[in-house]
Amino acid sequence: MAGALEGRADQHTQGEKAGPGGACTEEDAESVLQHALHQEVTDLVGFLLPKYHTKETTTEAEMLTILSDYQDHFPVVFSRASARSQLVLGLDVKELDPSNQSYVLVPTLGLAYDGMLSDGPSMPKPGLLVLLLGLILLEDDFVAPEEEVWGALSKVGVCAGRQHYIYGEPRELLTKVWVQEGYLGYRQVPHCDPARYEFLWGPRAHADTSKWQVLDYLFWVNSLDPRSLPSLCAEGVSDEEEGA
Repeated sequence: MAGALEGRADQHTQGEKAGPGGACTEEDAESVLQHALHQEVTDLVGFLLPKYHTKETTTEAEMLTILSDYQDHFPVVFSRASARSQLVLGLDVKELDPSNQSYVLVPTLGLAYDGMLSDGPSMPKPGLLVLLLGLILLEDDFVAPEEEVWGALSKVGVCAGRQHYIYGEPRELLTKVWVQEGYLGYRQVPHCDPARYEFLWGPRAHADTSKWQVLDYLFWVNSLDPRSLPSLCAEGVSDEEEGA
C-alpha cells in the first residue's frame, strides 16, 4: 500500500523524450504538456494549503487564476491536485456550493484530527495516519508488528529517527502523539526478549472513521477490486453493522 501511495500521487508525471535528430514529435509535445500540467498541479496544491491553514473557502474562479496558460485543462489539474491533496496530506477537497463553485479542504475519512500545531507553522498529517490505519488492517487480527510498519513506511520516505518535512520525527508522532490522541494503540508484545512492540487502532480511530471507510480508501489507492480481498471486505461490513 505504501508503494502504491507514492506511485499514484505522481502517476501522471512523465519524462521528456527527444525525437530523432532533436525534432519535436507528438510524443515530445505530450510529454511537455504533462510536465507543465504536473507543475500546475503542484502550484494549485500550494495555493489550496494556506486556505486550509486559515479555514478559508475558495472558488473555481480563484483557482483558475493559478493556472496561467493552462486554464483549458482546469478539470484535469483540479482532479490531480485533489488526488494529491488526499494521498499526501490526507485532505479532501469538498464542494460547498455548486451555484458559485466554492470549495473547502477537510481531513479525509471524517477524521477530527489534522496534526496541525496551533502555535506555529506545520503541515496536515491525516494522510500518514490513514495509511497507517490501512496497514494495520492488512495484518492478522488487525495488529501490526512495529518492524513491519516501519518497513512499509520507509518506502514512502518515512523512517524512524529521520526528520520528515511534513511529519516531523515519525517515531515520536506514531508512538507518543497519536497514542496520546487516541488514534493508535502501541503495546509491548508479551513474552518477547528482546522486547517487541505492535500497533493497533485506538478508540478515537474507531470513533472518527470505520474499517470499511479505510478499506475503501485502501482499494482506491491501490486500484484494487474489493473482491480481491473478500475477508477484509467481510470484516469491514461486520464493523459497519456493529457500529450501526
